[in-house]
Amino acid sequence: MTETNNSRVLEGTVVNGCVALPQLGVIRALGPDAATFLHGQLTQDFALLGLSEARLAAFCSAKGRMLASFVGFKRSHEEIALVCSRDLLPATLKRLSMFVMRAKLKLSDASEELAVHGVLGPAADAVPLAPWSKLDSPDGAHWVRLYPGAGVARALRISPAGDAGLADTPELDPALWDWLDVMSGVVTLSQPVVDAFVPQMLNYESVGGVNFKKGCYPGQEVVARSQFRGTLKRRAYPVHSAEPLSVGQEVFHDSDAEQPCGTVASAAAHPGGGFSAMVSMQTRAATDGALHAGRADGPALRVLPLPYPLLEDI
Repeated sequence: MTETNNSRVLEGTVVNGCVALPQLGVIRALGPDAATFLHGQLTQDFALLGLSEARLAAFCSAKGRMLASFVGFKRSHEEIALVCSRDLLPATLKRLSMFVMRAKLKLSDASEELAVHGVLGPAADAVPLAPWSKLDSPDGAHWVRLYPGAGVARALRISPAGDAGLADTPELDPALWDWLDVMSGVVTLSQPVVDAFVPQMLNYESVGGVNFKKGCYPGQEVVARSQFRGTLKRRAYPVHSAEPLSVGQEVFHDSDAEQPCGTVASAAAHPGGGFSAMVSMQTRAATDGALHAGRADGPALRVLPLPYPLLEDI
């Protein structure tokens, strides 16, 4: 994926600055077995995780349904940080801890110790261009490059709470981050849609969130079968509506007023008016006919182009 203009002008203004992200928390995995343990629990390869890269990954049930999603990276050779939606952190930490058994690591909630900021525009260019690349800065902060949103460069900055490393960076409206996050096409799982999707329903296989060559993890057979047998019938698509949209809201196609064809996976207000969302829906519904939010005669949805190509069934 390439990005030709990191300081894309949005609504007449160059987007450049930072946003505090209290909606995100951090799980710490500390110990010599941290990488191998997470490798056996998540959809991505953590055994080969280097210090200069990050991983997008999902934690799934035995049925292959996503219970949480993470941006994970190494803070050191024996410590891995997992950034996730804060509303899922307690339950996710408890469930992961059930599988530690004799592994040599400790899982804990590090959200009060590590602050998470979103960085946009030229300020995000501290990190190399490729998504999921990671850089450690001299002040102890960790930077992870994300997929861009609406052409604007984006990065996460995770640092010790209270540090002043972004003191000279302009503060931006959190609503702008939320919208650009939606427009990136990469969904962070949150409480309303827990256990609703296999990773491919959110395009995770197309944005670096699933490794089909790694060993077993909970739900691995279901995830692999969906990919290799060509049975993917739902994908995530960006949409726009003139009316408010909310995570977990059902979406209906004009061909069936009774059964929903999709679910809103992420949503945010558009700076120019209306709402943007990522909707996981039946692929046929995304290409033909009319879509409505909430009910068959609800607000109309307009499907937008995906900002990245979808990986073909293997």
